[in-house]
Amino acid sequence: MKIPWRRLTAKSWLLSRWYYRHHKLQLSGRPHDKVWYFAFGSNMHDSAFIERRGMKPIEWRVGRVKGYKLRFNLDGRPKGKAAPANISLDPAAEVWGVLYQITGRDMLRLNLTEGVPGKRYQPVWLTAEDTNGERITAFTYIAEGNETDGRPSLRYINLLRDGAKDHGLPDEWVEMLNRVEPADP
Repeated sequence: MKIPWRRLTAKSWLLSRWYYRHHKLQLSGRPHDKVWYFAFGSNMHDSAFIERRGMKPIEWRVGRVKGYKLRFNLDGRPKGKAAPANISLDPAAEVWGVLYQITGRDMLRLNLTEGVPGKRYQPVWLTAEDTNGERITAFTYIAEGNETDGRPSLRYINLLRDGAKDHGLPDEWVEMLNRVEPADP
C-alpha cells in the first residue's frame, strides 16, 4: 500500500506539498518551474538518469560543488559488497558532477526513485558552479553515511566513470574515479 500512495503523491503537486510537509520537507514553486539537480553518482550516466529514472533534462552542464567530498560510505546491496556514492562536508574538497535542469514535476519523480521523502537520502539545496563560473542553486541527495568508506561494485563505479567521461568532466576527476578500487573484479 505504501508504494501506490507514493506514486499517487508524485503525480499530484497538491498532495505532494502535504506529503512533504508531513515529512518536514518543503516543496515550493510550481510543477513546471525549472530547478537544477546536481548528480555526482550513477545519475551522471544517461542509462541511469534518462533511461531508468525516466528523466528528460531541459539542459545539462558540467559542474562542481566546493566544500564537499565524494564518499562511498553507504550500505549497498548486497551489504558489504557495494557501496553507493555519497557526499559529505569537507571544506578542503570539491565534487564534480553533472548539473541537470529539470521541472518541479520531474523532481518529484526523481525524489520517488531515490526514496525521498524517506529515511536514507535527504534532498539538500547547495550552490554549484558550472565551468564558466556561473553559480547555480541546485539540489542533490545526501545520506548519513558510515564512518568508513566501503568499495562500490564494478558495475556501479563504471557508471560513474562512463558518465563522467561522456559528460566531459575534468580529466583529473575521471582519473580519480579510475583509481577507486571496486569491491568485485
